[in-house]
Amino acid sequence: MEQTTEKEKRIRVGITHGDVNGISYEIIIKTLQDQRLMELYTIVVYGSSKVASYHRKTLNINDFNFNLVKKADQAHPRRPNIVNIHDEEIKIDLGKSTSIAGELALLSLEAATDDLLKNNIDVVVTAPINKKNIQSANFPFPGHTEYFAKKFSADDYLMLMINKVIRIGMVTGHIPLGSVRDALSEELILRKIRVMNHSLMRDFGVIKPRIAILALNPHAGDNGLLGDEEKTIIQPAIDKAYNQNILAFGPYPADGFFGAGSFKNFDGILAMYHDQGMTPFKVMTFEEGVNFTAGLSIVRTSPAHGTAYDLAGKNEASPESFRNALYMACDIYMNRLEYDALHSNVLQPAGPEPENHHA
Repeated sequence: MEQTTEKEKRIRVGITHGDVNGISYEIIIKTLQDQRLMELYTIVVYGSSKVASYHRKTLNINDFNFNLVKKADQAHPRRPNIVNIHDEEIKIDLGKSTSIAGELALLSLEAATDDLLKNNIDVVVTAPINKKNIQSANFPFPGHTEYFAKKFSADDYLMLMINKVIRIGMVTGHIPLGSVRDALSEELILRKIRVMNHSLMRDFGVIKPRIAILALNPHAGDNGLLGDEEKTIIQPAIDKAYNQNILAFGPYPADGFFGAGSFKNFDGILAMYHDQGMTPFKVMTFEEGVNFTAGLSIVRTSPAHGTAYDLAGKNEASPESFRNALYMACDIYMNRLEYDALHSNVLQPAGPEPENHHA
């Protein structure tokens, strides 16, 4: 009875094993070697005990073992657990993209998602996948973000990159640069601002977030000389957000905004496209950052790096980003419990109805 009580009050963390030919198992095992995690959370990896053993031996890690369980609800609260998603022998090709690695990555993702839906785990941390080899009829998505948005019926969501210095989201995600202009609209930008504002309050405990909106064009369009999207699309979205009591400011030219350190004055930053946000983020902190999908009913985080095939099997990969992702998932889960306890209607939009005023 005592063990059941202990398990009930612990956050149950699900971990997907990602691409088995990359560094996923290395960063997972290195993270879970820290016994302090087992004192706080119940850990369940959706993967393969045989693959885990292969990587452990390759990395020459002798002081670590998984506790094998058939289902997440059988997980031992003080040991790292693994649920086998595949029982047969698996060919590991370190540093290479293979079809079987893509299939296994999807099996892990589906198993964790199923347990999220059944409330067998509380949060999920996804190890890196190869976005090409995972493609199938069951995964026609450009990445994890879109997959979870579909699975949990989220119309408004946001890929949010987080480190110790900034939180930055992208209005448009994994699409070609040439498609960005046509994808942008006043409505889309406003929706992303609202998702960010609500996430900053509910997920990160920011009482009154200040959000910076980046321009699309150089020099914020230079009064229309270099493009008019700032005047016709971005500024109207900012004005509407502000009239809904969301502290949205901009649009700011991206180069000067980051070059002058203006990003330090805001709780969140909204970029117009992927590389506009990801480039400064990864320059600031490549090995520490976390990818969080805001706007979902569940909590999902991921390290901010990819499969790193070039490091696979060399015992050189840093687990810091993955460790941060795990801790952040649990922090966000607790922040949501606290926020929801203080707000009776958790489905309330990010800001009140528009008012006819402006600062």
